[in-house]
Amino acid sequence: MKKIFTVLAIIFGSALYAQQSTENKVETPTVRTKSGIVRGVTEAGVSIFKGIPFAAPPVGEFRWRPPQPVTPWEGVREASEFGPSCAQGGWGAAPGTIQEGSSEDCLYLNLWTPADAKPGAKLPVMVWLHGGAFVGGNGNTSGDQFAKQGVILMTLNYRLGRLGHFAFPALSAEHPEEPKGSYAFMDQIAALQWVQQNIAAFGGDPKNVTIFGFSAGGVSVHSLLTIPAAKDLFHKAISHSGGGRDGVLTGRPIREENIDPLYPVSAETIGINFARKHGIEGTDAAALAKLRALSVQEIVDGGQENDGEGGPRIYSGPILDGKFVVETAESAYKAGRQARVPLMIGNNSAEIGGGFVNASSSKEELFSLFGELKDEAKAAYDTDGTKEFGEVITRFNTDWVWGEPARFTANSFTAVGEPAYIFLFSYVPAAMKERMKYGPGHGTDVSFVFNNLGTRGFGPPPPPPTSEDKEVARIMNSYWANFAKTGDPNSKGLPLWPDYKPKKNEILEIQADGKPVGKPDPRKARMDVIEKAFKSSRVKIQSRGGI
Repeated sequence: MKKIFTVLAIIFGSALYAQQSTENKVETPTVRTKSGIVRGVTEAGVSIFKGIPFAAPPVGEFRWRPPQPVTPWEGVREASEFGPSCAQGGWGAAPGTIQEGSSEDCLYLNLWTPADAKPGAKLPVMVWLHGGAFVGGNGNTSGDQFAKQGVILMTLNYRLGRLGHFAFPALSAEHPEEPKGSYAFMDQIAALQWVQQNIAAFGGDPKNVTIFGFSAGGVSVHSLLTIPAAKDLFHKAISHSGGGRDGVLTGRPIREENIDPLYPVSAETIGINFARKHGIEGTDAAALAKLRALSVQEIVDGGQENDGEGGPRIYSGPILDGKFVVETAESAYKAGRQARVPLMIGNNSAEIGGGFVNASSSKEELFSLFGELKDEAKAAYDTDGTKEFGEVITRFNTDWVWGEPARFTANSFTAVGEPAYIFLFSYVPAAMKERMKYGPGHGTDVSFVFNNLGTRGFGPPPPPPTSEDKEVARIMNSYWANFAKTGDPNSKGLPLWPDYKPKKNEILEIQADGKPVGKPDPRKARMDVIEKAFKSSRVKIQSRGGI
């Protein structure tokens, strides 16, 4: 798969915070959830619970079905190891393969809590949605620094690729009462329902939940803000590099009669293409049974998007079915139909280079795409005509897919009276400057937000952090934790992050020197021409893919 593309409430009884000790003095806290008792591990003031099931394994008859209830267990379930990643091919995988360590049985979540948290403590909760183009990645990261800030951090896995987004005529007809299409979003909602039912036992407040995600996780945030089934399951939202407009992972209609002009092939047609690749003809229940009988390796198929070189599409990405996912985020934002919650949104200053949005090979070719706005685009992106094409195309890609859509989204939230905060991450560690010539690329901000500089949200591991890196990470982690607590990222000791107002156009930029500065958006001229291009019927620029 090309890379260039979350009943009964409250718990049974109280948490059993009986702490057992081993020979090396590691504490093992136990908590009773709705489904049974889990035992985690406490390290350095943080209690960690890994691999807690929030839905039944989506296998066999439950493949391409909404998440099913967990079967309660007897005794104590060990929760000290991550569950498997959701089945995926991995980058550069061979057809018909699955990445080692991934599995179709993958609907597990992880928690990091302050070690002294008690039931009823009502600590704020943050729910992380990982990136990976909806075909890769996992929630098996570290949330200890958020827990040290007095925030409960939850991560989760959700179904990926064809297991996460799939449509087929017989599938549409089966169980007509059930939602169809984007099972990944159903998984995310099931995890948020688990929070409502169980988080109080861990000391969390089910009425103070913040969702946040990067890339595909950022796109998921937009989806959850506009999917009716997610209503009231969270109370704040943060989108990292998630866009906000149509055109990148907008969602394919299930059937041809509802086809979106952005996508000339429906999700059902793509499902039929996939079935034919495996010699399955017809679209009836028998064909669906054969699809469910395929191995997970055959379903993942090494992450292949097309049936051979230049063949038909066999993976749809997110699906706009009209009943579960009822509209695109952009449509909802324009009409003011999104969830009414405080928003933080932003991106990195140099997300991705050439070839992502268009195949232009020169500045002149790129600017010509703007049609009647050509001169305005040239003035905004290359005022004196001296910028390298590599920088111009990187800024354009970043603004078109992520930057201006973030501003558009912030405008839609302020229009309905909700606070919005925009960030621009421009800091590059000294050891990475040669690799990131024009600024930080896609995912660079994630490890700073988690204050976990040994990992990245995307790409290879970074070099050892400097004292400057650590200070940037401390500040960003504090902003994010503050927002989860109060809906405002500001607190004493941090540089002021101005809330976004369309007329003032102020954002927080984490500058190239590492200093966070609240100021008017320095990208305004570029953003304005991009906004005009989106509104113009004469400008035809379409994204070639999505992340």
